[in-house]
Amino acid sequence: MLRLYDCLSSGNAYKVRLFLRQLGISFARVEVDVMKGETRTPEFLRRNPNGRVPVLELESGAHLPESNAILYYLAEGTPFLPDGRWERAQVLQWMFFEQYSHEPNIAVARFWIRFVGVTADKRALLEQKQQLGYAALGVMEGHLAKRAFFVADQYSIADIALYAYTHVAGEGGFDLGRFPAVHAWLERVRSQPGHTPISQE
Repeated sequence: MLRLYDCLSSGNAYKVRLFLRQLGISFARVEVDVMKGETRTPEFLRRNPNGRVPVLELESGAHLPESNAILYYLAEGTPFLPDGRWERAQVLQWMFFEQYSHEPNIAVARFWIRFVGVTADKRALLEQKQQLGYAALGVMEGHLAKRAFFVADQYSIADIALYAYTHVAGEGGFDLGRFPAVHAWLERVRSQPGHTPISQE
């Protein structure tokens, strides 16, 4: 059985948990308390030297970290990853966008506001994160204005990757009401079979 080293508050870990449930794959979930430093123990660092969740332990005993790499691995041969070369490249394009332009801003703002607090020295950094996060949401809004999903008008791992932190962006101080196409897309993702909320173990 697959084993997922997980953290309920992490959007990156949620991507994998959500996708495993949508695929109907059984897995054992191991909660890792990031706030208590459990990703920095020697035992965990043997699974992922980068000290982050999620990590997927395969039946072979191999460990695969990085949420979007895990999504890609699990999606092979499923309808969640298009067959066409161009479409697959577009899926990766949006997953790279999520990790480079979206997650570092929206997820960090959420983490500071909801979990650790915003100290005076972080106020200017938070404003910068929110500005960049709004820019990423604007890119998404423009793309979704004419399509139901990110790639080939079908629900894919690109949508799962971007959904994870977008749907909780309000916890990072972002006003999603400014993005009607993104809001409508969030509702379409929520309506997918097997959808589970971020807080569900």
